[in-house]
Amino acid sequence: MTFHIGCAIWAYKGWLGDLFPSDSRAADFLHLYSRRFTAVEGNTTFYSIPDAETVKRWATETPDGFKFCLKLPKSLTHNGLLQPALPGTLAFLTKMQGLGDRLGPLFAQLPPSYSPSSFADLEAFLTALPRDAADFALEVRHLDWFKTPHAERLTDLLERLGVGRVLLDTRPIYDAPDDPQLHSERKKPKLPLQPSVTAPFSLIRFISHPDRTLNQPYLEKWVALVEQWLRQGTHIYFFVHCPLEERSPANARYFQSLLEQRGTPVPPLPWNSIDTPTQLNLF
Repeated sequence: MTFHIGCAIWAYKGWLGDLFPSDSRAADFLHLYSRRFTAVEGNTTFYSIPDAETVKRWATETPDGFKFCLKLPKSLTHNGLLQPALPGTLAFLTKMQGLGDRLGPLFAQLPPSYSPSSFADLEAFLTALPRDAADFALEVRHLDWFKTPHAERLTDLLERLGVGRVLLDTRPIYDAPDDPQLHSERKKPKLPLQPSVTAPFSLIRFISHPDRTLNQPYLEKWVALVEQWLRQGTHIYFFVHCPLEERSPANARYFQSLLEQRGTPVPPLPWNSIDTPTQLNLF
């Protein structure tokens, strides 16, 4: 499987009656989610580090082929330079080995304060990461990373080390008219989108608009890019967010349908093979 799709989280009560059966228990959310999508972004590790028992449980509750693409903890990536956080990062990586073949790329989301002036620190940090233990990706948020010459220098570094570039697409929420329901997601930075592949895989974070029609032009462009990259042999991880979290699963499912309509070589979405019980009206 070279295409995985999912949401940023797996546990959300607002999905009851839609993604999950209405009588589902919270303890069953991961099991249910992983039978409907093929990956999860795993924002949970950004805020807290799970213990070894929890990591093992995540692995046993999910099927073969499912992937966790976990974010490095905020305590490691948001306290200044990265090199001092290397021991903690390696310890985190060791703990995540409990996921076994469920472990997808780990990614570091750097704060807007981390600028190209820290390039030497970034290079040393990324170089020290053990490539045989996991794939790694990077999300930068300081605007100077997207400008010449820093953009080219960063691309060269990522390509040399085989580190993926996290592609954060916030256009649907920033290009749309102002709406109170968008305010939470507009806390994410408005950054240029530079859709390039720097590793054998690509990790895409699509911040969708609650109104599906406003996502259409962006999704159609992503369909073309994803198809191109898949046919070139790139492994794609595509994650859909939404300011109204209730709509994230449906937006992700819709993107899957667009890929299938185009004939893109993607595996079936498990969710589509699950029969939704309906109550028959006999009279």
